[in-house]
Amino acid sequence: MLYCAINKNLTKHCRYSTLLFLFTLLPAHWLVAQTDFHRSAAVDQAIQAEMKRQNVVGAAVAVISNSKVVYQKGYGFANLRDRTPVTVDSVFNWASNSKPVMAILALQLVQDGKLDLDAPIRNYLPEIGDQFAEISTRHLLCHQSGIPHYSNGRIVASGKRAKPEAELDPRESLKRFGKSELLFEPGAKTSYSSYAYVLLSAVVQAAGKQEIASQLSERITGRLKMDSFQLDVPFDGQPNWVTGYRMLLGIVAPVPDYSHAWKHGAGGYKSNIGDFSKFALALSNQSLIDADTTKKMWTNQTESGGEKSEYGLGVAVSGQNDTLKVTHNGSQDETRTRMVIYPNRKRGVVFMSNTTGIDPVRFTTAVYSALED
Repeated sequence: MLYCAINKNLTKHCRYSTLLFLFTLLPAHWLVAQTDFHRSAAVDQAIQAEMKRQNVVGAAVAVISNSKVVYQKGYGFANLRDRTPVTVDSVFNWASNSKPVMAILALQLVQDGKLDLDAPIRNYLPEIGDQFAEISTRHLLCHQSGIPHYSNGRIVASGKRAKPEAELDPRESLKRFGKSELLFEPGAKTSYSSYAYVLLSAVVQAAGKQEIASQLSERITGRLKMDSFQLDVPFDGQPNWVTGYRMLLGIVAPVPDYSHAWKHGAGGYKSNIGDFSKFALALSNQSLIDADTTKKMWTNQTESGGEKSEYGLGVAVSGQNDTLKVTHNGSQDETRTRMVIYPNRKRGVVFMSNTTGIDPVRFTTAVYSALED
């Protein structure tokens, strides 16, 4: 269910002791009957060792094998003050792993003939600024739009920022960057942009002629029974919500909660590890879009000068055939996440953490190494 209420923000500050001692006390909690997963001990050892190396407060991992989720587990703490452990029910920000979700919505509309990948997005949003007029949905999906990211260009608002309640409509979020100039002509280069995916969310809403929340529920989260999946509105006692942490001068400190709801498909969603793994499995199994559309999604896009990009449509892509690898990372102040799947091997790993500044790639690599040993 997507939460649509905007409530007060939690900004309580406090400090805690260093993690070095805590890692001798780390709990590991899981509640899925997976005793037949023979690599559980190796995965546990790999995750806990990496948590100690990177000073991670809490994390959750899920493993996909033979097109099934075979293992889910929580490690460490969701809240240090209360010593609340991470479990498989703990809810983390997805951060930029929200982008493949929005990409699937867009590609479903393409598949249904409601959205043209290569038509100007102004066909769907006539009110956008002239600098965005020649951008296509493909450009948004593969980061070739030229729209700046947070710090690689000048971000210029197009009016007074809307109230948080209004930004439940992604068209209102466009005001945050509506007068920003492009870094380059659409299609000429590849440059990662979250603002591009805020714009994509508005395009999807317009093309689908239905609110984003309803499209998500009908097309993805309802179909997959992703019951914990929700929009990241300000914290107000939501069940199983983890606290974000960072290391500050060697001390573990909580990160004030910040609502990312305005980002929508750029980084506005959150859930537990189970729902994250359901989405990754559906992506791997091609159960949300057909084979032809999946092929488009998993094809490295070409820039106008002929250079191949690392991105497909909504995901990073490398390898081919048996080595085909589809990935995406997520990074926000409260979280780090990673999804890596090998569709033709029917395998995958998803990872979530409530600690900023860590490297999630090292976690998924450690898990894959544990599975191969």
